Amino acid sequence: MRIALFQPDIPQNTGTILRLCACLGVEAHIIEPAGFPVSDRHFRRAGMDYLDQVAIVRHDSWPKFQEWRTEDGGRLVLFTTKSALPYLDHQYFDTDILLFGRESAGVPDAVAAAADARLVIPVKPGLRSLNVAIATALAVGEALRQTRPVSERTS
Repeated sequence: MRIALFQPDIPQNTGTILRLCACLGVEAHIIEPAGFPVSDRHFRRAGMDYLDQVAIVRHDSWPKFQEWRTEDGGRLVLFTTKSALPYLDHQYFDTDILLFGRESAGVPDAVAAAADARLVIPVKPGLRSLNVAIATALAVGEALRQTRPVSERTS
């Protein structure tokens, strides 16, 4: 299981997601350009000392990420408010790449079109969306529940 962040623009959210990845043993991919320098103090503070414990792969651009993904062969699963398929109704594989868009703008149409699946985390009518770090935690939690043996989830 991998998490990919498309051009993240809030350092605190990215740091929190990387901390989540460290704690759950999930590889993180950052598709640049990011909206902040990786040395940003908010980013470092949110990630705390966990940033040294996570495998982070940086991709200079969407095309570079796509090149890597083609070689890797993993399915790209996009989480978006523009989908009708709830994330709990999807079958995950341990080779999936869970993609989350920019906090301010999501992903461009071309990126959405490249996804193998587009999923939504349903929220109460009248509300737009969850914070991206919270959405990532919900999504990776369900994906790992489906793909990791019980012995790995309880140890």
